[in-house]
Amino acid sequence: MGVVEVLDPMQPTKAGGWKVDVSRGERNGRVSSEWFNRPDDERYLSLDDLWANVKGRSERSRSRVVQTADIRVEAARDSAERLHLFLPKAHEPVAPTHWAFGQLASIVGAPASYLRQLPAPLAGINLQYGLANHRAEQVKTFETEDGRTELRAVTGPDYGRIHDHELVEAVQRIAGNGTGDTRWKVPGVLDWSTGVYNPDVKISRDTTTLYASDRDVFLFLVDDHNPIEAGRLHLHRRRAAFQVKPTL
Repeated sequence: MGVVEVLDPMQPTKAGGWKVDVSRGERNGRVSSEWFNRPDDERYLSLDDLWANVKGRSERSRSRVVQTADIRVEAARDSAERLHLFLPKAHEPVAPTHWAFGQLASIVGAPASYLRQLPAPLAGINLQYGLANHRAEQVKTFETEDGRTELRAVTGPDYGRIHDHELVEAVQRIAGNGTGDTRWKVPGVLDWSTGVYNPDVKISRDTTTLYASDRDVFLFLVDDHNPIEAGRLHLHRRRAAFQVKPTL
């Protein structure tokens, strides 16, 4: 790529920003796609807040190893469209997520898309038959308590899991809180009408790039107070994206 030179901050063309040429370099729509699609409850204003949420979710979760033949399937009495699973030694039923239901169906060799089209009692009968008559094997379940107990994943017994909070902790060792306490921070805002990029905009739910749902984390941070020149680019911001998806 040639020599990469770290530049001193450029004199902004107007107070509070850098003048940039958006026609140079390349565009990556991944971050804007995340920004467009994430609901408010998946947006966080700091890494500390995001960590607290995913850490709490991890503490409400548990794993166990069970035999597939010992899993009992029932249609919920209060909803003809919902299945419940009874796991060995569990004190209450678990509700499989869309993901976990597909994993169970795959284990017994049943087409998940077809089962989802059936009324819950029929889907339950088919899934129960598969679990009872398929070659018995051990699986590891991953369950989370959040008002009700959800079965979020069904994997092999030796499956290892890196929890979201562990990823966030690794990023925090580099980026602190992600709010400007280190060089790495949530990006500022580009005024497309003037081409001026302001790195010091207050972080809000409309501008944040720290996201977490019930099954993934997406973090996008930049070093936008230290623009660099790389090849044909006149102005570029160091950037770093971290993602775990899914966490199942």
